[in-house]
Amino acid sequence: MKHVQLGSSDLHVTPICLGTMTFGEQVNEASAHSILDRALERGINFLDTAEMYSVPARAETFGATETILGNWFAKNPSARSRVVLATKVAGPSRGMPWIRNGSTDLTAEDIVGACNDSLKRMKTDVIDLYQIHWPVRHVPAFGMVYFDPAKDKPVSSIHTQLEALAGLVKAGKIRAIGLSNESPYGVHEFVRLAEQHGLPRVATVQNPYCLINRTVENGLDETMYRLGVSLLAYSPLGFGLLTGKYDDSGIEGPAAPQEARIGKFESMRKQRWGRPEALVAARRYNALARANGLTPTQMALAFCYTKWQVASTIIGVTSMAQLDEDLDAWGITLTPEVLEEIDKIRWDARDPAL
Repeated sequence: MKHVQLGSSDLHVTPICLGTMTFGEQVNEASAHSILDRALERGINFLDTAEMYSVPARAETFGATETILGNWFAKNPSARSRVVLATKVAGPSRGMPWIRNGSTDLTAEDIVGACNDSLKRMKTDVIDLYQIHWPVRHVPAFGMVYFDPAKDKPVSSIHTQLEALAGLVKAGKIRAIGLSNESPYGVHEFVRLAEQHGLPRVATVQNPYCLINRTVENGLDETMYRLGVSLLAYSPLGFGLLTGKYDDSGIEGPAAPQEARIGKFESMRKQRWGRPEALVAARRYNALARANGLTPTQMALAFCYTKWQVASTIIGVTSMAQLDEDLDAWGITLTPEVLEEIDKIRWDARDPAL
């Protein structure tokens, strides 16, 4: 697996990244450590986490995933130097009062404090890629469709956030910076201000990208291409909808897999991945995969793994078997005919899990 450069940074990563938000909720610490060992054994050098993980977010598990990673590093001292470690500072609270007492802002002091806390939890001296989990300003995300100027309020500016991140880079606590759940405007403004003021340049944007949510291709991909920013694609399996596990039942039906996130956690069913339209579209994609001799998981991952827009695809697993299945899908290519059929479904279904 050839490594790819993230933006103009000095970070070089595998085109598959192990996401860890299941660790500490669906996956206990011992199992998480085994999954991490296997990922390293199979050549994966890129790990992604966040201060707010595990998911679904709860006060009791805030920081739990970073702690699990820190304990793994402590058990395996050589592992830290073998991986590119990414984490995120949560944006404004969004109804989570345990994050900075429910603040509706993310100040420079908040960024520095959160970074220091993440370093302690992960038992490391440096974070390779430090990302803002979602924008501080109002922006349609997590299922919201429209920008509403009436919801815009005074918050810390992008310039202020960049200056805080620059201080962390200068202090040697982070190597590169990234964004998540961002818009074309946000990416452009971060890059413009960085270049204008000699501040760190954004290397990556982590946004959802999969068969049932290709909104990256609605302009963000051009922005990132022209500005030299790399896409980290998350939820390539659409929170499990694109594995086929929900094809024979409604998400809330009696046959819905209770061990899966949408089946297990009611809060997950209320998000974009729980929309009936998303399940209907996913079933169409899954049927297309099977008709072409592929499993739904293979087709969905091959789609992300081979798209020019994607630098690295973030996979999330709850078992060793899932990890191996996702990694084994590397190298599968989709025929022009299958890609044409995928585009036909998208034209009809659009992006139901946006």
